[in-house]
Amino acid sequence: MEETGETTQEEIRHKGAKSSGDNVEDQSSNATGDVSSPSSGHGNDSRRSDGAEPRRNRLLLFNKVMEKSLQKFISDASFHRFAHTFHPFYKKNPQVTENIHKQFIEDLQRTIQDDINKLIEEGELQCKLDELNKLEEAAKDSQDPAWRPSGVPEQDLCSFVTPYYLKQEAYLRRELKKILQENAVLAQRVQAGREGITQTEQRIATAVDEWKAPAQTAFAEFQALSSSLCPPATFDV
Repeated sequence: MEETGETTQEEIRHKGAKSSGDNVEDQSSNATGDVSSPSSGHGNDSRRSDGAEPRRNRLLLFNKVMEKSLQKFISDASFHRFAHTFHPFYKKNPQVTENIHKQFIEDLQRTIQDDINKLIEEGELQCKLDELNKLEEAAKDSQDPAWRPSGVPEQDLCSFVTPYYLKQEAYLRRELKKILQENAVLAQRVQAGREGITQTEQRIATAVDEWKAPAQTAFAEFQALSSSLCPPATFDV
């Protein structure tokens, strides 16, 4: 039994090495075709000319890093480890185990590649690289030392966040000053409106008083005239 077990383990190692090597070679070549396809047409150009676009160089570097990482990850998921993990199943169905492992590697690689593509698309990697190119171009002739992390995350965070909050504070102060000035203007308008209403009320009261005096005089004269024309004794029986 021990001899059989050792033979089985040796077969797993042999088949695992062969299967893993084939899978990694075939599938990493597929990954190379998928991942590095955007930059495959520019590799020779970047070598020939130092004036190639930095964006393409950065994308080429990113694709190479992703390709190497994917190859390393796929090579770690070897058939030997897979068969060792599912050793009872491998002893009963070696061929089925190999097929399952092959399908597993293909699905795993496709999923990782999809995630990388989503990362590039949703993260707007090309736009970010363009912005990086602009920053690099703007800082090319600058004599000021470039920012470097101090090694203390708190200080680095404060050095990055503090200027932003200071700008926000200055902006809010300007807006507050503008609002206060607008409120002062509105308050003056309200006060002028109140004064106008008060003056209008005074003019109305004055006009009413001026109208009351002649009206009362006319009413008194009318009563006197009516009394003289029709004395009360005339109506006595």
